[in-house]
Amino acid sequence: MRQILQSLKSGQIELAELPVPKVRPGTLLIKTSRSLISLGTERMLLNFGKAGWVDKARQQPDKVKQVLQKVKTDGLMPTVNAVFNKLEQPLALGYSNAGVVIEVGSGVFGFKTGDRVVSNGNHAEVVCIPANLCARIPDGVDDTGASFTVVSSIALEGVRLINPTLGESIAVIGLGLIGLLTCQILQANGCRVIGFDFDRQKVELAREYGVSAFDISHGNSPVELAMNFSRGHGVDGVLITAATTSNDPAQQAPQMCRKRGRVVLVGVSGLNLSRDDFYKKEISFQVSCSYGPGRYASEYEEKGLDYPIGYVRWTEQRNFEAVLDLMAAGKLRTKELVSREIPFQEAQQAYEMVAEARDILGLILAYDGKVDLTARSVALNDMPHFNPRAGEKVVVGVIGAGNYAGGMLIPAFARAGALLKTIASAGGVSGSHVGSKQGFAISTTDSSRIFNDPEINTVVIATRHGSHARFVIDALNSGRHVFVEKPLCLSFSELEEVKNAYLQANRSKGTHLMVGFNRRFSPLSVLAAEKLRSGNSPCSIVITVNAGVIPADHWAQDFASGGGRIIGEGCHFIDLIRFFADSQIESIQTVSMNNPLSQGKAPDTVTISLTCKDGSIGTVHYFANGSKDFAKERIEIFSGGRILQIDNFKNLNFFGWPGGKNQALWAQDKGQEPCATAFVRAIEHGLETPVSFEELYEVSLNTLQAAGLTID
Repeated sequence: MRQILQSLKSGQIELAELPVPKVRPGTLLIKTSRSLISLGTERMLLNFGKAGWVDKARQQPDKVKQVLQKVKTDGLMPTVNAVFNKLEQPLALGYSNAGVVIEVGSGVFGFKTGDRVVSNGNHAEVVCIPANLCARIPDGVDDTGASFTVVSSIALEGVRLINPTLGESIAVIGLGLIGLLTCQILQANGCRVIGFDFDRQKVELAREYGVSAFDISHGNSPVELAMNFSRGHGVDGVLITAATTSNDPAQQAPQMCRKRGRVVLVGVSGLNLSRDDFYKKEISFQVSCSYGPGRYASEYEEKGLDYPIGYVRWTEQRNFEAVLDLMAAGKLRTKELVSREIPFQEAQQAYEMVAEARDILGLILAYDGKVDLTARSVALNDMPHFNPRAGEKVVVGVIGAGNYAGGMLIPAFARAGALLKTIASAGGVSGSHVGSKQGFAISTTDSSRIFNDPEINTVVIATRHGSHARFVIDALNSGRHVFVEKPLCLSFSELEEVKNAYLQANRSKGTHLMVGFNRRFSPLSVLAAEKLRSGNSPCSIVITVNAGVIPADHWAQDFASGGGRIIGEGCHFIDLIRFFADSQIESIQTVSMNNPLSQGKAPDTVTISLTCKDGSIGTVHYFANGSKDFAKERIEIFSGGRILQIDNFKNLNFFGWPGGKNQALWAQDKGQEPCATAFVRAIEHGLETPVSFEELYEVSLNTLQAAGLTID
């Protein structure tokens, strides 16, 4: 199938060939018939992509601060690589889609195959969208009109926040697409509407809808016009739907309001507000968030948990339905808003208009429906020739194509000499991008293709943590070697299932199973361990992790998806203590800080204490309440009257070690490449797995205990 992608690095638009996505639980698979280009959002993205580095930095000063902070802690080159990797990732454009349901995911009710629906899907021939972000199209609404639904819901949410009542006078500043939709919705609420814009054609169109609209490009005062319109009282409310850097709309809005009027910002505007204007009239000010309650809430959008209608009357989905009802009743007209309808295959022409034309409102992409719905794989590059009989060459299939996989893990396997054949990702966009860049032969949205390919003998798993155990078991059962990013699993029952699958695989064939505990492979960790082994004394190990805060609704904080930060990341440091002590862990205890802001989530500010069989002890201080100015990871090892210190995997310092020479690396090295290399060589040369399964099992078991889990 084809999909429109944009490079944030260059601004270039591409009509990419991608694999058709698979339907997932809680989603609908939709074949697109029409989609609406959102001029404001997509023009902004185009301009950002085409901007130079300096202009990009000026537009995102907060991101610049993050980059400088990363340079300070991680070094210049890792930061540069991370920034370029982020900017090179393609952006899927579009979010106002109409089409036909071709498959219904498990757990979805109220939809069936063949339903005409709207969704916030991208500009793509096939989209997979959570059911809560879809709504059925009434028979009286055609697909072109329906494609305006999601954008119209942005307007509707702004109207809901202004809370108009019958007969009120409302001003709309900015008569672009969302502004004109806003005017009609206000009229449907029984309001008197006045509108302002600098574009004469848009003003005339607003007048056709019955709006008292004014062209203010010639110096007309919108405040004076609004006061006259409201019979001298001031309007009851103002909706700012303009897209401008000017502060004028935000300054004019309170001046044209009556006492205790309301101002809602729907568009983008300068916000240099005058306190006096708001203070004297007790004006309320609010910013509208997209298309309604549920937006950006993973429980609603991803997990399908609806808000009870008695408590949240208007959610995203119910706003979609309300818009469609207005269209069916003839109270929301979109025909006049269609500037051009362009065949999807001519998308480049459409985006030239987006970038250059100023006299357009609604650009519709029309799809011909000619798409092979079974094409869940696409060819990317030629597969290098190899002779599978000449030793065991590592031929890799990768599941997952996120930032870490694409920027760090896959390049490490490529440099280790592995042949990269197939990469699987849920939507196909990230997999095809990473696969094309790194030299994969195939991109797929069907992970079973990897397990069924006789040429692939090694599976690399880099998905969200909640799917690790399932993919590990499937890969082991299919007879493949497995490298899985940490953690191995999220529960004791999953750990036992992995153990059984591994033992079964090794009865018939020596199968390698490796977890990405890369920090023990860092050159500084290896050198430190060599020194410790020569001393032959128990160790006292203190690891301080300045983990930093991540939002409570981040997927890593969700137990089902990420397992919490102790399981998801703390396992690295439990493994490090096991590695440095070189002795079996006998006991583990955790003390966590009570944080009222993290109620219901796994704790992420904890101290973990371990004892080992040889008498070594270890402590992991995993803290999310520190400063970014402090190093992220620091390791201090006390042994036999001597001390080793590793600072952020950039510096190794010796205290009291005869012949110990301090080491300073040019850049941070957490051991990702030597970790992958050791795993690949073990397969190719018939060596032992770099970390034994017994040790992986031990670290995983103790990590689950440290996180406070109880045995199932």
